Amino acid sequence: MLNSRANGTNGSAGNGRESALRLVIPSDGELYEPTLNYLASCGVRVSRPSARRYTATIPSLPGAEVLFQRSADVTTKVEEGSAELGITGLDRYLEYRTDERKVISLMDDLGYGRCDFVLAVPDAWLDVSSIDDLADLALEFRQEGKQLRIATKYPRLLRQYLFQRGINYFTLVAVSGALEAAPVAGYADLIADLTATGNTLRDNRLKTLAGGTVLSSQSCLIANTTTLMQSKEALRLARELVEMLESHMRAEPYYRLTANVRGGSPEEVSATVLSRPEVSGLRGPTIARVYNVEEQDWYAVTLLVRKDRLMEAVDHLRDCGGIEISASQLSYLFREDSSVFSRLFQQVGTASQEFGGQ
Repeated sequence: MLNSRANGTNGSAGNGRESALRLVIPSDGELYEPTLNYLASCGVRVSRPSARRYTATIPSLPGAEVLFQRSADVTTKVEEGSAELGITGLDRYLEYRTDERKVISLMDDLGYGRCDFVLAVPDAWLDVSSIDDLADLALEFRQEGKQLRIATKYPRLLRQYLFQRGINYFTLVAVSGALEAAPVAGYADLIADLTATGNTLRDNRLKTLAGGTVLSSQSCLIANTTTLMQSKEALRLARELVEMLESHMRAEPYYRLTANVRGGSPEEVSATVLSRPEVSGLRGPTIARVYNVEEQDWYAVTLLVRKDRLMEAVDHLRDCGGIEISASQLSYLFREDSSVFSRLFQQVGTASQEFGGQ
């Protein structure tokens, strides 16, 4: 059975009660503002009394506490048990985790913070344009008694990537500041860095290598399965949070269309709408009688359609005789259960019925 967390080690949620669930998010860097905006768009707005305060609450999720930590520390805080959940970049999660059984990624792609971890060499290296060329160059350096020097902030990811491609002769140079200056300054031959647009690399006369993308990264939701499974209340709050994120992302591509259509029966109206299956809704139209004192042959038709087929579906409803057509963007689209939590229970070997009510 799941046990309550003992000794009050969770800290305060700011409302006089012990927090049952802690979510740690970046307090700096490029993910700070986007993470707050993303959570707010999902209906789980973070309330932070002061920019100097490192704890906050989620008003729509009483009992949950938000912790702010440096981006580089989020994975460590989740792994050590300071928080059950965390939002960070996939790159940082894969680089800094040390126990793959304890800390897992619940959602690999939250839809923002996209960037690539790439190898980049000086433009002047005319004969080096691919990862295969770099492998040949590493061998040449080795034969001359030298090793390629690569500046990076992600040695674990880079080392694994290079070994997998048969590049074994290199030296990694740890850099805390801007990497782009390393080749010009002379303390590295090339760099491996994150880039979203490639503009900074080009401005510093660096070029990416074909096949030299180490990782395509984005924001992700990570969890400490050990601490999460110690409390039913933590699991309940985590499921609510995850389902809000999951259902909001699922709903984003869809609009709900409603129109009034005249017909002799619900079957007649549905047959007309279904003549174009590609714009007749996710599982077909919903038909309901419109009750009117004067006319009894009107029906309300409701469809869920993708954004990229919105006008096509509107025109189809018009062709079906539809009037008063309205469209609204979905906020949430829930399924019969949470796919994220189903995977979580499978991974930790906990029966879903152990989780109160699910």
